[in-house]
Amino acid sequence: MKRSFPLSKAYTLVEPGPVVLVSTAHKGRSNLMAMSWHTMMEFEPPLIGCVISAGNHSFGMIKASRECVINIPTVELASQVVGCGNTSGRAIDKFAAFGLTRAKASAVAAPLVAECYANLECRVADSRQAARWNFFVLEVLKARVDPACKDPKTIHHRGRGRFMVAGRSIVLPSRMK
Repeated sequence: MKRSFPLSKAYTLVEPGPVVLVSTAHKGRSNLMAMSWHTMMEFEPPLIGCVISAGNHSFGMIKASRECVINIPTVELASQVVGCGNTSGRAIDKFAAFGLTRAKASAVAAPLVAECYANLECRVADSRQAARWNFFVLEVLKARVDPACKDPKTIHHRGRGRFMVAGRSIVLPSRMK
């Protein structure tokens, strides 16, 4: 028999994907934030929906610059990802504080995180829901992936400091090309 589950923890049941580091840049400053509330919305052009709290320093930077980079780390960067999620870019330079390297992007001004196995350079395609729901739609303009990373072990937020690591991959029949 199933039991009642607290609504405040419902998000832990539908975690959408890996924790990512969102990098932003505006007026000569850059920032990083950890984010796990994102979802693919369209294949071509690739659109990603994401929630960024209005209280986060990155929210204002994305609204002003209308661009960012979604950097996808592996488990080897877990402590740096958690550090970025537990600090504010208003107070510190997260790249320096957590030993991460800025790399130049080609489609946006926001920096890539060199240590991440993949980087998605994005522009804001729609921010009409940002004022009410903190929801942005991002269009991926450029995607990069490290070919040496054959089976990335991404981290997935389960809530309140709990994470799981992507495990064994399986292949099932698909009609997708």
